[in-house]
Amino acid sequence: MLMQGFAGFMWLLSVALILFSGFALIDAAVRREDAYRAADKQTKPFWLIILGLAFVVNLIFNILSFLPIIGLIATIVYMVDVRPAIKSLPGGGRAGKGSSSDGPYGPWNGGR
Repeated sequence: MLMQGFAGFMWLLSVALILFSGFALIDAAVRREDAYRAADKQTKPFWLIILGLAFVVNLIFNILSFLPIIGLIATIVYMVDVRPAIKSLPGGGRAGKGSSSDGPYGPWNGGR
């Protein structure tokens, strides 16, 4: 009975880890590429590769292995450091946010 409870807990922990890394991967994918440079963080492809690997490792390997722990650390770094820095930018770093008249330094008003 105790082993079934432990196995159930580990399964729930594994699912939570997969969902957490999946959310971070999707969040990194919807952010604009220039927002990463503006926040002075690594590039978008770098984070997509790292978070994609973390997601795949969490799907394949057991939670008691060391590889999911490394993936968890990378996901936590993204969620705690990179994501807040990008979200603090105007428009939140999301693609499609902002006006069509926005230039690289803010809104363009046509010289008015």
